[in-house]
Amino acid sequence: MSKEQASDTLARICRVLASIPCGHVVTYGDLAEMAGFPRAARLAGQQLRKLPKDTALPWHRVINAQGRISLPEPGASRQRERLESEGVSFLKGRVDMAKYRWKP
Repeated sequence: MSKEQASDTLARICRVLASIPCGHVVTYGDLAEMAGFPRAARLAGQQLRKLPKDTALPWHRVINAQGRISLPEPGASRQRERLESEGVSFLKGRVDMAKYRWKP
């Protein structure tokens, strides 16, 4: 992937990420598909890892397809705290995807 393609990919992912409403979540696969990269959940995850630590983008609203947080600690706790502060609840470590999943 050229630098230009990589930059465009990240920009497309970031545009979708910025549009996820407070109190909702998407999966890595949802994020990739909405950005125009169907069946590219791993690509979405790779792009999220490139975000600066102090980003204002709502990275915490992206979880795995099982409704779980995929990050290792301490990131997982930070992500859970941010989601809970937005009203997203967890039951046995999972988000109710039927209730909180964002479908534009």
